[in-house]
Amino acid sequence: MVARDDVHYFGAGPAPLPTPVLEEASKVLLNYKDKGIGICEISHRSPDANEILAQAKAALTNLLDIPDDYDILFLQGGGSGEFSAAVYNLVSIWVEKRRAKAEKELGESVSEGELKAKVLERLRKEVDEELKLDYLVTGSWSLKASQEAARLVGAQHVNVALDARKANGGKFGQIAAESEWNLTPRKQNGGPALVYFCDNETVDGVEFPAFPSSLEGDDAPPVVADMSSNFISRKVDVRKYSVIFGGAQKNIGNTGITIVILRKSLLPPQSTLASPELLRALNLPVGPIVLDWPTIAKNNSLYNTLPIFDVWVAGQVMSGLVQAYGARKIEGQEEISNDKAKMIYETLDKYPNVFRVVPDKSVRSRMNICFRVGGGDAEKEKSFLAGAEKRGLLGLKGHRSVGGIRASNCKLPRHASPHAHYALLLDKYLRTLRQR
Repeated sequence: MVARDDVHYFGAGPAPLPTPVLEEASKVLLNYKDKGIGICEISHRSPDANEILAQAKAALTNLLDIPDDYDILFLQGGGSGEFSAAVYNLVSIWVEKRRAKAEKELGESVSEGELKAKVLERLRKEVDEELKLDYLVTGSWSLKASQEAARLVGAQHVNVALDARKANGGKFGQIAAESEWNLTPRKQNGGPALVYFCDNETVDGVEFPAFPSSLEGDDAPPVVADMSSNFISRKVDVRKYSVIFGGAQKNIGNTGITIVILRKSLLPPQSTLASPELLRALNLPVGPIVLDWPTIAKNNSLYNTLPIFDVWVAGQVMSGLVQAYGARKIEGQEEISNDKAKMIYETLDKYPNVFRVVPDKSVRSRMNICFRVGGGDAEKEKSFLAGAEKRGLLGLKGHRSVGGIRASNCKLPRHASPHAHYALLLDKYLRTLRQR
């Protein structure tokens, strides 16, 4: 039987969770708080469930310094579910703002009986001519998000403001200068319904080095960021985003929940979604209730049955980071993530005749280190993976869509030592390979 401490997992999917969390989980699965029943058996509407939610929210708020005017939601559906939720919610808000403005302006010049028809006529014209959703496509996941938006509202409403493949021979691996992006112009009471980007592309090993300056400003449109694979790995200024989301399984917990951080100004009473009747009249989609942010927020994430065990695991991981780093908060974890990435990249760069890092150096992901062995030779990469597995280095195979090797560095260390033990081991293996 292989010992847990002898294995170092680099896969980009479900996270290798801290061993102490799993040991405690094995206990609460059988008997939670000495109640005689397991945590998976308690009611999701019980005081215990609400306490678990509150503790997870408090830990995340502490780590990221989330301001009071933001809310934290726990949902299901993964990051892919939020591809759709962002479209449903923010397009609906865009329409409602336009409806209210039209009603105010047209109400002074037409009778009450004519007003509804005039407003609908104007809205149809504005939707046809002005509704835009901006996407920065820098890898496989942002591409999928843009494709989902086009599926829901029509390709004519989706503006791919950046397609990173155009500057890189048809492949992902670079991010063009912001001056080259084709963002929808900002207008008074207008602009795009959202600007969307994936902060870290898990498949392609590309990460935004910082928040785009072109998306800042008081008149900035709602900015939506997918942080599934670099959540709680570095300090972020939450106020620059309208929405941050991510599946918990990458580096916060186990598969089953999605975390959404959003401005309360997107929720009633500060903001209102357009009615389903109006959206249908405009040939726009009406989203399912389980992806409706106001409904989830109103019900404290408990509108439908939430997997409380998954929330508990995420809360335990985040609380452990709070305890480990104290006043440094997420900066403590950021330092470890950066050190591990630096160690591996330096080794890869030292032997370019053996290893080739895929993305451009300016946008290399700290989380997902994508590289090729022997120029991408299939047999050499197969041999590399076999040798790695013998040494207890698992999950290094690249995504099926791109191949190659991928060392996912976002995973939290499972061992008692805070040092990058598995990064050291991979570094040692890379050094032996370059001699072959």
